[in-house]
Amino acid sequence: MVICVCNNIREKQLREAAQRDNTVSACATYRALGCRAKCGQCLPTAQAILTQARVAA
Repeated sequence: MVICVCNNIREKQLREAAQRDNTVSACATYRALGCRAKCGQCLPTAQAILTQARVAA
């Protein structure tokens, strides 16, 4: 599922980057992926996914 339309970031990419780079925030994870949040509408969803991934790990 596409989480960030502006950067075409998928949920799987977020989870992989969070695990690989041990990022905590959505903005840090976006930086790890080589981009940044543009419009910001995806940030709450991205943060929820990162929190969920951290709890599952």
